[in-house]
Amino acid sequence: MVMHMYEIDFNQKQHIYFAGIGGISMSGLAQILLSRGFNISGSDSKESALTQQLTNLGANIRYEQTASNINDNIDVLVYTAAIKEDNPELVAAKKLGIPTLTRAEFLGQIMKNYKTAIGVSGTHGKTTTTSMISQILLQADTDPTILVGGIMKSINGNIRVGQSELMITEACEYTNSFLSFFPTIGIILNVCADHMDFFNNLDEIRESFRNYAKLLPKDGILIINNEIDNIEYFTEGLDCKIVTFGPNNANYSFKNLMYNDFACGEFDIIANNAEIGHINLKVPGLHNVLNAMAAIATCMELGLDISHVREGLCQYTGTDRRFQYKGTFNGATVIDDYAHHPDEIEATLNTTKTYPHKDVWCVFQPHTYTRTKAFMNEFATSLSKADHIILAPIYAARETDTLGISSIDLMNEIKKLGSDVHYFDTFEEIQQFLAKNIMHDDLLITMGAGDVVLIGEHLVSL
Repeated sequence: MVMHMYEIDFNQKQHIYFAGIGGISMSGLAQILLSRGFNISGSDSKESALTQQLTNLGANIRYEQTASNINDNIDVLVYTAAIKEDNPELVAAKKLGIPTLTRAEFLGQIMKNYKTAIGVSGTHGKTTTTSMISQILLQADTDPTILVGGIMKSINGNIRVGQSELMITEACEYTNSFLSFFPTIGIILNVCADHMDFFNNLDEIRESFRNYAKLLPKDGILIINNEIDNIEYFTEGLDCKIVTFGPNNANYSFKNLMYNDFACGEFDIIANNAEIGHINLKVPGLHNVLNAMAAIATCMELGLDISHVREGLCQYTGTDRRFQYKGTFNGATVIDDYAHHPDEIEATLNTTKTYPHKDVWCVFQPHTYTRTKAFMNEFATSLSKADHIILAPIYAARETDTLGISSIDLMNEIKKLGSDVHYFDTFEEIQQFLAKNIMHDDLLITMGAGDVVLIGEHLVSL
């Protein structure tokens, strides 16, 4: 049977096996199916809180991946990107003729079983916007199924299993995984260069997003930022409804934008040239105003009341690791942020301009050698917006090849721009340096997608 031809039907309670069931996304998918009476089994390398939760819900999990785990009773095997072709479970499933689906293909299959499936795409802002929309949907009592890439406080995790015909998920362009999805509402927040270990150039990335827009059915809706370069490239030839958002000349725009003492925006919403309400955000920065506009456009198109939109956005205080207040150290405010791409770094450091402080100290941990190499100059420019920059070693993540570069190369680029920059080999040295140099009323931001958050958490605990 051809992989992408396999169709899951919620009315048939099948036996589904997850190879790598303990991952944050895989465990969420397994939970959705357990709630619908499916027989779920799987494997992972070690036990965790997530696997324990699944076991409590009735999943049968083994903690070694062997061919003997696979038998004829399994209807389909789902596997993560981390599983290689020679994985014994995958090999055994193919030998037995059991259909196999990647995690993205499987999520696409689940989306097909919902009347309204919202896919939130974009180089930046997916987790925040998905969470904002989710918060509004919860406020409006729509009982949605939610899959989000960060921990959302109001659902105590990254997954909520609803009973309605409405689901929302992040849709990531990395490895083109979102092209396996079946959205009825597709959101494109922005399209920038990233994931250069997979894409060759920005044109390839733009093409990937255009193909995502093409997935929408005739009665679907594309919600797109009208500031994206040459927006017509994404919208021409589509037969679905097209809805734009942005600061100007969009179906949904805003006016009278102001920021409070914590850099959080408030503004009036303009929908199709009519003022429809006032919004107060609890998350900082212009980038979050735009994320909120995408959420507002989506929820208004769903026919929700503006009061639910206003209240939902007012309740949304951010996901973990997005300009997250950690505490104070030596009278300085400590913030953590997941920014690991030059545009995200620039947005976060721009946000600090409207946040009360003396000097901004940015501790940056570059994420992957390929990204650091591809954007060396851009990283240097965006990081230079901080008064003082401290670099940690590159966080390798999935990579093994160093490409002959290190954080010292980035330090040298930043020095050329005349900025105050330091590099240390260990977190301990960074903490000692900060303890000596940070002053009262300074602002310290730990930044990156690795474990740099530990530095701020350690200082706050002293």
